[in-house]
Amino acid sequence: MSLKFTVQSTDKNARTGIITTSRGVIKTPVFMPVGTAATVKAMVLDDVRLAGADIILGNVYHLMLRPGAERIARLGGLHKFMNWPYPILTDSGGFQVMSLSKLRKLSEEGVVFQSHIDGSKHLLSPERSLEIQDLLGSDIQMQFDECIKLPCSDDEASRAMNLSLRWAARSREAFHNVDGRGIFGIVQGGSNKELRHQSAKFLAEMDFDGLAVGGLAVGEPQQIMLEMLESTLPHLPTNKPHYLMGVGTPDDIIKAVCRGIDMFDCVMPTRAGRHGLAYTRYGAINIRNAKYADDPRPLDPQSACVATNGYSRAYLHHLVRSHEILGMMLLTQSNIAYYLNLMQGIRDAITNKSFEEFALKTTEDWKTGDI
Repeated sequence: MSLKFTVQSTDKNARTGIITTSRGVIKTPVFMPVGTAATVKAMVLDDVRLAGADIILGNVYHLMLRPGAERIARLGGLHKFMNWPYPILTDSGGFQVMSLSKLRKLSEEGVVFQSHIDGSKHLLSPERSLEIQDLLGSDIQMQFDECIKLPCSDDEASRAMNLSLRWAARSREAFHNVDGRGIFGIVQGGSNKELRHQSAKFLAEMDFDGLAVGGLAVGEPQQIMLEMLESTLPHLPTNKPHYLMGVGTPDDIIKAVCRGIDMFDCVMPTRAGRHGLAYTRYGAINIRNAKYADDPRPLDPQSACVATNGYSRAYLHHLVRSHEILGMMLLTQSNIAYYLNLMQGIRDAITNKSFEEFALKTTEDWKTGDI
């Protein structure tokens, strides 16, 4: 039996639900911290769980290159390898092949690419991507697709979308249907509404366990992203989870939930934390700024996260300016806690039929700055 998805409550297009896997349930809307190389950077996974994470994301491209999917399988699978017994979603590796590899050659079979680590050559195809995800033992696996940057021509978007549909069928066929696991298809089509409609229609007919919207947050303005969601989501099955890949800022998340998205992932909270930027209910705070050198206040005294409420801004400023690892760790933990707390607030508001009011108040609070 594949994973199950149940919608629990709705508030206009926004909705809450439960995804049931063999390793636990996932409350939606959900933010998935990114564990690219079998680690959520600068965090202990116990703290990720305590912050409220139901699921994290792993990356096929990075794990196949180092330490290797077969090695991870011999060591008991990705969950055991990284000591995370809860659900894991793995992306297909397609985005990283296109964005990170030094040299690549695209064909109907797949992509031959050169590793950014040592220059070695590899083939990633739909079948190989799903084989890797099976070796890792991930609970939610993604079809292999081609993700192109925006803006692009309609001809280029059409070519990549149709190739991704053919790869979707091969990915679906290669998926090993183990109890409690599932596979998601990925809608492509650039910024062309008709191509997005076509992609969504054909993927829905393939009966994936969930549908993702890919190829967004790749350089286009937020308004284009939202327009693509508005034109795509009505064509996706309502009884399947909807996943917006690689998104995004807290504002992106609220606006996407409003349109019917259930799942998100992004490196933003961890990457920002490593570079001195804190996400808070007062908006983003650049702790590197000199004005915080003598600021005794915590980032947010009302937060339940000790990294957010237990250290002064002056101390965090000192750590970051001194390039101390602890500064990166504390800000990353604070950011992950903020994102996961935001998702809990979103779920509560939808359940209470007050999501519009919640979104308005949250947005207004961001404008207050650092109090």
